Amino acid sequence: MSAETAEQVVVIGDALIDEIRDEAGIRELVGGAALNVAVGLRRMGVRTALIAMVGEDEAGDHIREYLRDHGVRLIETPAPHGSSRAIVTRSAGGEPTYVFNRAAQQRTIRYGAEAREAIAEASLVAISCFPFDVTAEVDALASAIRGARVAIDPNPRAGMLSDRDAFVTGFESLVGGTEIVKVGADDAELLYDGDLEALRRRLRGLGARAVLATAGADGAVLEADAGIVDAPIAALPGRVIDTVGAGDATLAAVAAGLVHGIPDGTDEWRELLERAMAVAAATCRSEGGLLRTPESLEARDGAGLST
Repeated sequence: MSAETAEQVVVIGDALIDEIRDEAGIRELVGGAALNVAVGLRRMGVRTALIAMVGEDEAGDHIREYLRDHGVRLIETPAPHGSSRAIVTRSAGGEPTYVFNRAAQQRTIRYGAEAREAIAEASLVAISCFPFDVTAEVDALASAIRGARVAIDPNPRAGMLSDRDAFVTGFESLVGGTEIVKVGADDAELLYDGDLEALRRRLRGLGARAVLATAGADGAVLEADAGIVDAPIAALPGRVIDTVGAGDATLAAVAAGLVHGIPDGTDEWRELLERAMAVAAATCRSEGGLLRTPESLEARDGAGLST
């Protein structure tokens, strides 16, 4: 593969079907944190590949078609229990709760020649919703990404987590030397003691070059060698419909800004963070995890469209 056609970012993690249940009924959407990040990057103009487990079943066919439609190259790993599925129950405020099937709970990733070549040629490798609590998975990942520029979002899910302490150990073993680690208030609550600021400092102490800490309605703080910057949630027209893709959109927007290197100073970091907050806010104005930008919302509303 030539440098001109190689993917700029390789995303490693999950791909699944979200079975959404709420007052409107039951419907299915293609999702998964890593898949959302990969598609979001492509929608921002970044050539992207996704390494994920996808089954040889109807759900897997839907996932493959969705990625083809969005121009994301899928590098499949075998799915011994079929494709992953999450039953998503959403509250009136848009916050989701998840129940995962066996495939999602026992997800696994293998790195063949195609995957390793893509990783070696990528400008950045982004990892999200990975089984950090499985030592063999962490060891295989560490081997595959050795020498790569890396961004990590641990993105734990209570319904997937089999061993909290092992997850923290596996996650933290890969933090040193990363370009950026993204963590949220939910991550701090599930994995640590709930203190997001202390978690940000801890991850910096472990060697992350930058840490992005997101706190929902309270905005986000980014700490890097250049300093600390913060940004509020972006104020955009329209109501919040679904928060499920906000964190994935944030990671995609930040990763897109890191493809060609690290920002030089706090002004550039602040600009990148504010853009990520705007993208996250726009994504929350539609159902599902598909990344939206403020510009795409303006185009949609100007055309009189509802989705």
